[in-house]
Amino acid sequence: MSVNIQKMPKLGFGLMRLPEKDGKIDIDHVSRMVDTYMENGLNYFDTAFMYHEGNSEKAVKEALVKRHPRESYMLATKLPVWMLNGADDKDRVFNEQLERTGAGYFDFYLLHSIEDENYEKYMEYDCFNWALKKKEEGKIKHLGFSFHGSPELLERVVNEHPELEFAQIQLNYADWNNPKVQSGKLYQILSSRNIPIIVMEPVKGGTLAGMAPELDAMFKEARPEASIASWALRFVGSLKGVMTILSGMSNEEQMTDNLHTFKEFEPLNEKEQKVIQQVVKKMLGMENIPCTACRYCCEGCPMEINIPEVFKAINTMSTYPESNEGQNIYKELIKNSGKASDCIGCGQCERVCPQHLSIIELLKEATEKLSD
Repeated sequence: MSVNIQKMPKLGFGLMRLPEKDGKIDIDHVSRMVDTYMENGLNYFDTAFMYHEGNSEKAVKEALVKRHPRESYMLATKLPVWMLNGADDKDRVFNEQLERTGAGYFDFYLLHSIEDENYEKYMEYDCFNWALKKKEEGKIKHLGFSFHGSPELLERVVNEHPELEFAQIQLNYADWNNPKVQSGKLYQILSSRNIPIIVMEPVKGGTLAGMAPELDAMFKEARPEASIASWALRFVGSLKGVMTILSGMSNEEQMTDNLHTFKEFEPLNEKEQKVIQQVVKKMLGMENIPCTACRYCCEGCPMEINIPEVFKAINTMSTYPESNEGQNIYKELIKNSGKASDCIGCGQCERVCPQHLSIIELLKEATEKLSD
């Protein structure tokens, strides 16, 4: 049974970034959002075994499953190979997901985050055949996968596994030509094969909802009444073959804006496509530290500072001043490497930098901006 794109809601409710109260998921708040979402005729919910340390699936049970008829919504969750203790551990995870959610079955089930580093593990653990058996048992209605790998791997996955009915990829205008994400190439591979696409990170974790003022101004000049986030959603919503666009809505304001965008959806016109192209061009041309991440500076650093990643955090802050992504990148970074403030000014890095960057001074500036 293949996926009927026409019956899928364009906007899906991603349950990764749920509202919290006193350090726990606020079930009452989530319940209100679930009701609002469904009252607008939408019914696709996306969770995963690891979201909110497993509490997202539990929240599904309280806010959705216990409160709405099972046939009134579609539920998706995922199998993470990196959380399996071995090939025989798949049933443990699956049964725990059924227990957590109380859903009885999953409308959409995904092999979670297939990438170049873990694809062989999915094969070794026979996850594809296992999932097909679950489908035969009626515990899975549609089988697919989420993907964070290279275009070459995507070609391999879809060629080797024609049983997969859909794919979920990170897709947004900022990552369309991003050499690390390559959204555009991934989209073309799936589109050329007519494989239905679920979009994740359409607003790039919220970073495309509020950018540098000059970038926001370009959007506002073209469409004053529209939110900045709506441009990102309309970009992916205008692409052929996209069946559902996930948004990790964490408050009513975001939900209201997204519902407004999709209520009477307008595909981007040619003029608006050009505006996005101009924004991306300006975004890429903004004043950033011109580090090429060659990593020559890292090998001999006595303080083990991951200098390219520090600069990545700073550049992210410059490009997305309204977002916390730069700070978050840095907080994760210094868990396993030196801080910017650890620099002792030995100059080893500057001697080997092909770009002749004033790394010592840049690390001092990073210390101030990142508040480490």
